[in-house]
Amino acid sequence: MTDKPRGLLPASTVLLVRDAEAGLEVFMVQRHHQIDFASGALVFPGGKVDARDADQAIRATSPGAAGLDDVELAFRVAAVREAFEECGVLLARPRGGQALVDAARLETLDSRWRVPLVKNDATMAELVAAEDLDIAVELLVPFAHWITPPMMPKRFDTKFYVAIAPSDHLALHDGEESVNSVWITPAEAIADGRAKRRTVIFPTLMQLVKLERSTSAAGALADARADTILTVTPELVDTPDGQALRIPAEAGYGITQVLIKDGL
Repeated sequence: MTDKPRGLLPASTVLLVRDAEAGLEVFMVQRHHQIDFASGALVFPGGKVDARDADQAIRATSPGAAGLDDVELAFRVAAVREAFEECGVLLARPRGGQALVDAARLETLDSRWRVPLVKNDATMAELVAAEDLDIAVELLVPFAHWITPPMMPKRFDTKFYVAIAPSDHLALHDGEESVNSVWITPAEAIADGRAKRRTVIFPTLMQLVKLERSTSAAGALADARADTILTVTPELVDTPDGQALRIPAEAGYGITQVLIKDGL
């Protein structure tokens, strides 16, 4: 992870999606108010890439990693780890198997590993070695790549991924970093943010805008695979209506700027 500019922290975020009666839904968590980034905001599960996510032993337990360089693999392992830590969804299979771990196995894994991982007392390499698992990194489809603007005190180099949530994995917030969680349609999350019913920060808003174009979970993955990922670094600009965050039209979000006063 040493190829990142100084002060830029690598981070992974995962959009877990499912099909529901209301349409395409995405799993979101509300950050704890004491978290120093996106405090109290409704976000997707995610967090910083740990150096231990780049453990070379992990490649042997990631059959879908062919073609991924070490940096990309570490980002994906971090996304899998964060999904497990923050909401108890684990994209992993019994070694050599085809199906993801089932709900009964997941309950055991959760009780053994989730807290140690959250407390940095265990690593994904240790988990998969001890439990004879493969990490299903190929189920994560690149969705977006955003870099925090230079004027921010803490800057992240964040890769967003989209994945279909296993139907028998019960997604629940961890009660520490996140204090609430919800399955929600992108349209509802956008409307809640704009109406100030929920705090939705700009990068999250824009991923919801992009996800809203898809009508199903499978469609969201297909759309992401067909998309060209452009690295986005928002700019702070002055407009007649006040300061705004602006992104290139080429990024393909359909929206190029949002006013700061709108709170998004």
